Amino acid sequence: MRYDCLSIAGHPVVETPNLDELARTGVRYDRAYSATPSCIPARAAIFTGKSQAGHGRVGYQDRVPWNYDHTLPEEFAKAGYHTQCVGKMHVYPARNLMGFHNVVLHDGYLHHNRNKYSIPVSEHYDEVDDYLQWLRRQEPGADLTDLGLDCNASAVARPWHLPEKLHPTNWVVTESIDFLRRRDPGKPFFLWMSFVRPHSPLDPPQAYLDMYEDAEIPDPPIGDWAMTNDPGLEGYSPTASRGIVPKRRLKKATAAYYALITHIDHQIGRFMQVLAEYGELNDTVILFTSDHGELMGDHHLFRKSLPYEGSARVPFIVNDPGNRLGLQRGKVVQEVVEMRDIMPTLLHAAGVPVPDSVDGDSVLKLAARTEVQNAAWRTYLHGEHSQGNQSNHWVTDGKEKYVWFSQTGEEQFFLLGEDPQELHNAVQDEDCQDRVRHWRSVLIKELKEREEGYSDGERLIVGRKPLAVLSHIRA
Repeated sequence: MRYDCLSIAGHPVVETPNLDELARTGVRYDRAYSATPSCIPARAAIFTGKSQAGHGRVGYQDRVPWNYDHTLPEEFAKAGYHTQCVGKMHVYPARNLMGFHNVVLHDGYLHHNRNKYSIPVSEHYDEVDDYLQWLRRQEPGADLTDLGLDCNASAVARPWHLPEKLHPTNWVVTESIDFLRRRDPGKPFFLWMSFVRPHSPLDPPQAYLDMYEDAEIPDPPIGDWAMTNDPGLEGYSPTASRGIVPKRRLKKATAAYYALITHIDHQIGRFMQVLAEYGELNDTVILFTSDHGELMGDHHLFRKSLPYEGSARVPFIVNDPGNRLGLQRGKVVQEVVEMRDIMPTLLHAAGVPVPDSVDGDSVLKLAARTEVQNAAWRTYLHGEHSQGNQSNHWVTDGKEKYVWFSQTGEEQFFLLGEDPQELHNAVQDEDCQDRVRHWRSVLIKELKEREEGYSDGERLIVGRKPLAVLSHIRA
């Protein structure tokens, strides 16, 4: 889910009444990012509280076992919490509990594998996906591919073909409500509700698609640095990561994307009602976020992994219905927060010790009713993603952003404060040269000790082989 798809954040079309209420009565972190914006490395940061250099996953590699000394659910379990995940995990092996007492899994599309570590694990969704088995009990013969939409079909959409209650978004909430019924009443609980949507396939129930079919959907922003033509007709591919998509098709896909978000919003509202019915609402801290965004045609780009705001910036809301944490309700925080901050934040909220292995920090420090000195908070964030010729590194303080593509040497610089849609690449602007040099030096320092050899401490070195996984987690 993109950072800007909240009504309360000023989006002109998307309806998110329940998320708006969480933000209105909680704290919204307006400059939240996913430092490595794709499913696997982002979730590694959530699970471990580490930066990408710490957890070691910097790209799309998904066949390296997840073996970490400290994980978020494990720390809660050790502290006496009953822990449960419902929905997407995206770890390896797929049924790795990662410290949860139980996982009810729907990862989407998983595949057969016997990896180089000789772990004889079949990863096909027929065998590991709990949602699919449940769906087939309700609808014999059903399959995840029935709609004909690929899990990366970001610019193609169609409505969900079965009753809404069978949609995976509803299923996540249904199973989460069932956990409230089955949990150990003598323990506090930690519940991770993990929706696959609004990640493609773009398949909202018809009622939600109808909400946006006739809406005046704004055109995506196109920067002065973006591609101006599409000679290979890449935009016609159903799984395009770039290209000029036919306008009608793109409008429908965007409408479906918005519809999926409203669908999730309403289901969150459903869960909140039940949480109140069980008498747990005022004893529960709620954190809502996304592991990455979705470009949805910004600059003729799609999906994630790139350093631009639509891909890397995410919604991030903390709500404390019982008002136990002393949060300043309705506050909008401008400091840069990240996925690695989730683990220390939730442990802090629960009074559970934070392991020394954690790189992140508790965002509750930024949300107190009384003024707190925030000088110790990070002054910038280093982000990256390994992806062949598109491998990139970026640094931002939420007001400026410097981007470097490691395989080509291309640089970009955006003044986010005055150009939030990244319409102008200011890297050559005369009055920005001091700032470009500053941020380049920051990235040189960040990469100095990295094994790829991107920096010698004095300059950035182009063309070094990008890695998807750093060596310290290969053993």
